[in-house]
Amino acid sequence: MTALFTWTCSRCHGLTEGFEVVQLVVDVESCLQSYVGVAKDPQAVIIAFRGTRGTSIQNWIEDLFWKQLDLDYPGMPGAKVHSGFYRAYHCTTIRPAILNAVKKAKEAYGDLDIIVTGHSMGGAIAAFCALDLIVNHNATNVQVVTFGQPRIGNAAFASYYSKHLPKTTRVTHGHDIVPHLPPYFSMLRRKTYHHFPTEVWLQDTTSKLKCLAHNYETVCDDSGEDPDCSRSVVGNSIQDHLSYYGVDFPTDDPGTCWIVMDPLLVEYESIDSEGNVVLLKNPSTPITQARIAVGK
Repeated sequence: MTALFTWTCSRCHGLTEGFEVVQLVVDVESCLQSYVGVAKDPQAVIIAFRGTRGTSIQNWIEDLFWKQLDLDYPGMPGAKVHSGFYRAYHCTTIRPAILNAVKKAKEAYGDLDIIVTGHSMGGAIAAFCALDLIVNHNATNVQVVTFGQPRIGNAAFASYYSKHLPKTTRVTHGHDIVPHLPPYFSMLRRKTYHHFPTEVWLQDTTSKLKCLAHNYETVCDDSGEDPDCSRSVVGNSIQDHLSYYGVDFPTDDPGTCWIVMDPLLVEYESIDSEGNVVLLKNPSTPITQARIAVGK
């Protein structure tokens, strides 16, 4: 928690210099985690959601094979969504904490653009968060970038979503199994799960001259279900799901939602009756590792 809240990103190699975390929130009951921050480049509020934990991903994938559309999305006739993903955002500590942090960030920095992102289940929650900001909180200039995101609603929902959030990019990788779930049934187009656009499909290629692996990007059509992109291959790889743009996602997480945090962060901390934790600071108030080290 300390490294995240002070943004000590050892593998970022300076690329996130100037990024300021405003809030870190952990919903312990649902084992969800997100943060809100402000980036100088691009000048935007960043909302990020952690993906599915590595130790539980196999069971989670098996559940998605059988999950049915089971919730009407409010205010969108005919739109049905995955209740688990919807409630992970709307019915946990995550939503009110994020809305409060975005409000504080905009009060401090003005009407910045908003970029919402996440991997795996975090991508699904990111989509619901972005739609909430647009539909219910009059946000403008919201962009979404997700990685290895599952389907979250039917075709009617995808259509509404794309009208409200045209600046959406769903990145998929190779044979990643998760973007193929829950299954899409072409014969039941009104009732089946359906992706929203725009997909960018990464395919691993190797240069024969340099023997270097890199990603070849295909920008797919605006259907959300381009048959020439990730749907053209069998989605059967968990390994492809756990690696995007050379960033590997760890799979050695503990079996429960552990929180390890320096006691000196208590001034930024609030904990509710369920044990959920929110760390929130006023934007532009620096928190440094040096300060924490001195306290120790």
